[in-house]
Amino acid sequence: MNAETVSKPVIVGVDGSEYSSAALRYAGTLAARLGARLEVITCIGMPDYLVVAHLENAEHPLTARLEETASRLVEDALGRAFTGDRPQNIDVTVRFGPPGKVLVEESRRAQLLVVGRHGEGGFLGTSMGSVSKACAAHSVCPVLLVGQEADDLP
Repeated sequence: MNAETVSKPVIVGVDGSEYSSAALRYAGTLAARLGARLEVITCIGMPDYLVVAHLENAEHPLTARLEETASRLVEDALGRAFTGDRPQNIDVTVRFGPPGKVLVEESRRAQLLVVGRHGEGGFLGTSMGSVSKACAAHSVCPVLLVGQEADDLP
């Protein structure tokens, strides 16, 4: 592994669900083992943002409330993921836009992208949600899809 790869972060997409808590735990472990910064990214989807964007004032209080809610969901997920000590080298970012697109864009500067695998059914329960499918298909860096069963991993 070269110095450029080590300086790139491990990015984890978080939506506040149990799937994202499992992804956070796994990403935190991998970032620590790789000596990398852990970047937590949560997205406010376009339908929410488009409603706010069409209000009279561009800096509408609702925009701030959406960001505050997204940040609170990330904090809740971090609390569930790391019941003891949180990783020290961690950043949290709230972005506006479709989660799949935002995470694929962010993958350009990451050494690894970690996302929770939503979805039900499929062959042996392997179905994925739209965000994890987009990340797996289009990300520039390697992608790790984490399901609920990741709670059993070290």
